[in-house]
Amino acid sequence: PPRMVRDVARIAPQIAPLNLLNVSLESAAEMVLALPSVADKSFLINIGDRSVGGLTARDQMVGPWQVPVADCAVTLMGFDTLQGEAMAMGERPPIAVINAPSSGRMAVGEALTNIVAADIMAIGDIKLSANWMAACGVPGEDAKLFDTVHAVGLELCPALGIAIPVGKDSLSMKTSWNDAGVDHSIVSPISLVISAFAPVRDASRTLTPLLRQTGEAAELLLIDLGAGQSRLGGSALAQVLGQVGDTAPDLDSPPQFLAFFNAVRNLAQRDLILAYHDRSDGGLFAALCEMMFCSHVGVSIVLDALTFNARQSDVDDYDVSKTAKTLAADEVVLRTLFNEELGAVLQIKRSDRDAVMQHLRDVGLSANAHILGTLNDSDEFRIIRSGKPIYAQARTTLQRIWSQTSHAIQTLRDNPATALQEYDRILDLKDTGLHAKLSFDANAQPVAPFLNLSVRPKIAILREQGVNGQLEMANAFYHAGFEPHDVHMSDVISGRMALSEFKGLAACGGFSYGDVLGAGGGWAKSILFNARARDEFAAFFNRADTFALGVCNGCQMMSNIKSLIPGAENWPRFVRNLSEQYEARTVMVEVRKSPSILLLGMEGSRMPIVTAHGEGRAEFDSKTQQDATRWLTGMHYVDYAGRVTERFPQNPNGSPQGVTAFTTPDGRVTIMMPHPERITRSVNVSWHPSDWGTQSPWARMFANARVWVG
Repeated sequence: PPRMVRDVARIAPQIAPLNLLNVSLESAAEMVLALPSVADKSFLINIGDRSVGGLTARDQMVGPWQVPVADCAVTLMGFDTLQGEAMAMGERPPIAVINAPSSGRMAVGEALTNIVAADIMAIGDIKLSANWMAACGVPGEDAKLFDTVHAVGLELCPALGIAIPVGKDSLSMKTSWNDAGVDHSIVSPISLVISAFAPVRDASRTLTPLLRQTGEAAELLLIDLGAGQSRLGGSALAQVLGQVGDTAPDLDSPPQFLAFFNAVRNLAQRDLILAYHDRSDGGLFAALCEMMFCSHVGVSIVLDALTFNARQSDVDDYDVSKTAKTLAADEVVLRTLFNEELGAVLQIKRSDRDAVMQHLRDVGLSANAHILGTLNDSDEFRIIRSGKPIYAQARTTLQRIWSQTSHAIQTLRDNPATALQEYDRILDLKDTGLHAKLSFDANAQPVAPFLNLSVRPKIAILREQGVNGQLEMANAFYHAGFEPHDVHMSDVISGRMALSEFKGLAACGGFSYGDVLGAGGGWAKSILFNARARDEFAAFFNRADTFALGVCNGCQMMSNIKSLIPGAENWPRFVRNLSEQYEARTVMVEVRKSPSILLLGMEGSRMPIVTAHGEGRAEFDSKTQQDATRWLTGMHYVDYAGRVTERFPQNPNGSPQGVTAFTTPDGRVTIMMPHPERITRSVNVSWHPSDWGTQSPWARMFANARVWVG
């Protein structure tokens, strides 16, 4: 076919230099942290199910307080391996107003400085997906697109040894309208969104921004690929000042970038990096803040370290004045803290400094590496320049500013009361976040005698239209010694499969159809209003040699058919979360003493668990009914101190007394809203104690079922 010909011309942008006159460090910090592209995204992240499938190894949430600052996502290739896939993104459209090719190169650079946190063997293993957006036909925009595609596709990626096998384009990024006879139009700048993908050797070795307090002195190291140029064009600081700037950051040297990527991976393989966070949206200041937020620890930095290696005593001996928290910042300070040049902050042990710096010298990065400072015990962000304190602010104050945008959106969209509870949680200095306290040995293998038997007990992994949690449920029971069978409700209703064949039944979680007519109502009605299905389930529950587990939608469904389950008459119904929103979170539960065969021996244990539901709030007909279930309650939500809680988000649905699991008097049937089947391996838990082994404590639930069957 004939080739398309576009007759276009390049048009030089008419832009002014950035004006930082009368901009204080304090005001710049507050404005940048509150900018939506920099600020907390919890309002969006917590309404998406990130644990479904049981193969998630690294989601956005980092640390005991579950703060969304992860650099990349990592999923597992299977239930029996630590190999996986990493995914990360990069985009720099504001820079395109100044220099479109620079924006393309920076998008690639950002994606790569994000994905390098994963355990990738080589940069050549990474593949990119490029989503191009432009306002073709607008004077100058076609030429910018051509130049950017050429810069990324024919120059940068070949130099880095990376392929772009897939992508898409949207080339009508202009909108026009007429208002009262006046024509208006808005043109989007050239926008390249890069998605990077790569195989991962060990998903459990993913670096995160979580600052680690090991009892040994640690230091913060900046690798500045901008080589001190501190270009602010298109930055978050420029945006909050209503400006653009005339000098944009860029990926100037592909060889130097390759050296950076390989150095980070080499140091990580040698266990010389404790924490890692890329420098992108908001610059060095925002990167350090985000590391503080997920770690609840202060940092002290010496800005002189960006031009020479500051003496460590400058940091150690610093005691900020309580009478003058901040002093006016000059332009050099602003450019240093808020430029968005490529680079990253690493936490290293002080005892490893020589080894780290020697490796960076060996690969030609010593001039780009600067010891910034260290951690402090005052939970403050402290900045020193020329031996003088120029800034100090409490971590809680900065985090509240960073989260105020998310809080405002939650207040408008969700229940304002729960939104405020979550926002005020930042102020609780006693909050130690997620933790674990076990009453049993999680590494024990009670099912070991059963795993080599030639015959495994059969369990029905039951699902209905819309359910999507069957694979992880099957895996959990398979590794406990069962033979799982995929059983759809249509199999039961048609008579193709009979529940009499099975020792166990597990009703899985999911969305869609199961929520019709209320939580699990549609699924329950398909049983109650079908004679064959009703008889099958009634017979199964009345057999003394069977057990059942209902999770999430399966829990809701089984609470709606409690008339078929002996001893379940006082179970609650499950209704809309108090937040009035779908909640996907990692929270704390405590296992209570109950008759449940699945929770046997786990009583008194506190540990993290994932939840993902919109209708999980237990609702009782009366206080009498609630009191009748006290001894049948298997788990309840607790706070950082182990106290039963109704506060949000530690209690994600608002259930009274934090109740979230119930059983029958004989313990054979257990229902719960959280998802233990998704986190039977430690690698699946967003945060867990470092002393946990490969198997998470939640695997014990499924082992208990196998031991009970015998």
